[in-house]
Amino acid sequence: MIKAFVFDAYGTLFDVQSVSVVTDKAFPGHGALITQIWRMKQLEYSWLRSLMDDYRDFWSVTREALTYTLGILGLQPTDQLFDDLAEAYNHLTPYADAAQALAGLGGVRRAILSNGSPHMLATLVGNSELKDLIEETISVDAKRCFKPDPRAYQLVEERLGVKPHEVMFVSSNGFDISGAKRFGFRVARISRVPLSTLPAELATGGALAPASFYKALRTQEEALGHRPDVVVSSLAELPRLAFPA
Repeated sequence: MIKAFVFDAYGTLFDVQSVSVVTDKAFPGHGALITQIWRMKQLEYSWLRSLMDDYRDFWSVTREALTYTLGILGLQPTDQLFDDLAEAYNHLTPYADAAQALAGLGGVRRAILSNGSPHMLATLVGNSELKDLIEETISVDAKRCFKPDPRAYQLVEERLGVKPHEVMFVSSNGFDISGAKRFGFRVARISRVPLSTLPAELATGGALAPASFYKALRTQEEALGHRPDVVVSSLAELPRLAFPA
């Protein structure tokens, strides 16, 4: 029996691509490239810091990734502009299907487990339409490691009092799906970019668009053997998993 639905935040409930509005306004013509490199480096730095046993919270990682991204592109923001760009990660747009799905899960526990720092998550969720639909917002910061480290997933049982097999973990991120399944959760993968659409998008014969490169690397299942229990195309399909007819 599923007693709790636990959601990843970035890329699952909240659209990381929505920062492109801010990046393109700051550096016209560079916004798409900044957005994709920044996100990929943000994740890479979270994994590197975990492996090096050199933890810094996700706000620090986000700023470090932005520093790297702007540096390799030769872009030099003012201190204020840099701060404004980083702050965009605290004001991501929820996906259009998020609020309805969470409302439809009334009766089971609903929580977020995220790499985000406590302050980032409090701001992100607190300023969104989802704030009254989430019972618990859990940051990995309490374990000083990032997903997919098993210690991060342990926080769900500690905070919610539910066993792994009683949890449906929901994510669109391949690394997170693998980690959560390996830990013992039941896992629902949100397939926002169908695999069937990628070959045509990638087979351009020319320069690959930054967004296409990101989709190929970060929106699909990983080939690690830890597959999700169910794949859905929208968060709106989740209530039927909690309350099957």
